[in-house]
Amino acid sequence: MSNRREQLIALGGVFEAASLVDRIARTGQVPTAPLACLLGSLLVRDPQSTEEVYGGDDLNLKDGYRALASALERNNVELQREPLRYALAMIALERQLAKREDMLQVIGNRLGQIQQQVAHFDVTHENVIAAFGALYQDTLSTFRQRIQVHGDMRHLQQPDKAATIRALLLAGIRSARLWRQLGGHRWEMILSRRKLLDALYPLLRHTA
Repeated sequence: MSNRREQLIALGGVFEAASLVDRIARTGQVPTAPLACLLGSLLVRDPQSTEEVYGGDDLNLKDGYRALASALERNNVELQREPLRYALAMIALERQLAKREDMLQVIGNRLGQIQQQVAHFDVTHENVIAAFGALYQDTLSTFRQRIQVHGDMRHLQQPDKAATIRALLLAGIRSARLWRQLGGHRWEMILSRRKLLDALYPLLRHTA
């Protein structure tokens, strides 16, 4: 697997999380399969491949690929503005997190505890989602720069929906960290759009 393809899978994870955050904020609904894929990615340690982080393939990242493609194509008609805003904010937050070894240690320890919960509950169980959401709230949401989620207040004010959004933001930031570890840079999204799109279109066709 080429390094660019691995980078795009990880970046697809960022945009998939952003798309799901937007969807649940607007509709209150979130598909189980991609939710389970992203939450599961938080518990994968020492993967042998990038695809392994997302359950062995990238089929649950198709909405993320679409959102990423719309951003790179700069098509104002199809541009998914909120998912793009959330994705860029998650990438920025990951850069801040990378400088905080203390916080990374806390996150690692708490994820180990959540892993034990998953032994008894499914990864999408409300208790597990609440634990992921609380971890995000106790760590990343303490940064001065916060991600403001826009949507229907009827959904945003429900504790279970709010916890799911926070859990997805945590998963998106994990994907952003993986993307950067694979050599991804934000400037590539501006200066290398055509190269990224040329590598992204086969992934879109594969997951369609």
